[in-house]
Amino acid sequence: MLPETLSNGLCSLNPHADRLALAVCLEITSTGRVIRNRFHEVLFRSQQRLTYNEVQDALDAVSARDHSSGSLKTVIQETKRFNSQGVAENVADLFSLYKVLRSAREDRGALDFDSIEPNFSFDEKGKITGVVPRERLETHKLIEECMLAANVAAARCLKKFKLPTLYRIHEGPSDERLTALRQFLGSMTLGLGGGEKPEPSDYQNLLEQAQARPDFPLIQAMILRSMQQAKYAPDPDIGHFGLSYDHYTHFTSPIRRYPDLTVHRLLKRIVQTGAQDDPTLLVRDGLPNIQRMVALGEHCSMTERRADEASRDVGQWLKCQFMREKLGEEYQGTITGVAGFGLFILLDELFVEGMVHVTQLPPDYWVFSEQQHTLIGERTHQLFRLADKVQVRVVRVDLDARRIDFALVGIAPVGRIQKASIRSNLKAGKIRRRSEHKDRTRKVGKKRR
Repeated sequence: MLPETLSNGLCSLNPHADRLALAVCLEITSTGRVIRNRFHEVLFRSQQRLTYNEVQDALDAVSARDHSSGSLKTVIQETKRFNSQGVAENVADLFSLYKVLRSAREDRGALDFDSIEPNFSFDEKGKITGVVPRERLETHKLIEECMLAANVAAARCLKKFKLPTLYRIHEGPSDERLTALRQFLGSMTLGLGGGEKPEPSDYQNLLEQAQARPDFPLIQAMILRSMQQAKYAPDPDIGHFGLSYDHYTHFTSPIRRYPDLTVHRLLKRIVQTGAQDDPTLLVRDGLPNIQRMVALGEHCSMTERRADEASRDVGQWLKCQFMREKLGEEYQGTITGVAGFGLFILLDELFVEGMVHVTQLPPDYWVFSEQQHTLIGERTHQLFRLADKVQVRVVRVDLDARRIDFALVGIAPVGRIQKASIRSNLKAGKIRRRSEHKDRTRKVGKKRR
């Protein structure tokens, strides 16, 4: 993030203030195909500061009305949420464009994950009063589609001039991760098409197939975990697997991301030299070499991961602070992870995850199946698996370790298998005894009843 004087002042598009900006003008067909783009240095003046919720309220009001007698622009203007007719018309045009771009996204088979982030609510004293999933509005998707179009235009422009820059690349899943995902999907009676090299459209078809299931959030999370992490590199031809783009970069956030600022500097050189009209005018003296861009890409990718980890760490600390006052309380939750050392539980009422350690499970000898993501009691045949519902009690919160511990409450068998099946699976190597997981945790055998 740039210093606050810049990020919240000189570089911020504040209402009714002139700001210098780099803009891209796109000519888009009715099918969502960009047929022409051109970058400009512009003087920008915002007419109104709008929030996602404000615009969403206006769109919802339009959806709730019968506007067959008038245009979308007229109906949006009548919602009286905008301070001028021009702003209302711009919002209406953007919404129409969004539907076209969204349709084009579906046609190319790009993945569409509803990433779930925590949303904390606070009282007037700064005390946390709740943790819920952050809602992804249609207005979020509207802005996202516009940003994607601008980013692709920047990537294509830089590739055209063969300038050394940072592209945002995302490779397809590795063979190992793909195999693990298929095993998980098999246990959930689901399948992934595409053979050995599934396309993004195969993953998107799977997401749509599973969307109506109650365990969809878990399935989506497992698909997301199977993906490789996107990164920055000066290779224009790897593309972005998840978004199904041949060329992609980051251009829209130069205030908070250094790769975007790097892209802006190169695009400005193209614009200022007149190279968009005559490529021979581009001055290449002083351009960074490819080795420098490789190093910069690795550094920016590392700092991005570090920032994400710090953000998750702060979020988990806040959740722990919130749950300290919930000790002893009981909640219903969903099993989101199974390991040799216990179960990960996401509470249904609160967007908080914790763990039931294997020592907190009923007395038994627990057998962990890595392929089937299950823990099975060898004596009682009790089965714990992904997406099962359980009742838990908050028993421990460790702020320093960022850890929340649960204990199961009133456990009844949630699944039964025959002892012969356990033995045959052990013999076939499909499941393993706890004692074989020395690297995961200490051996926990039968406990006294």
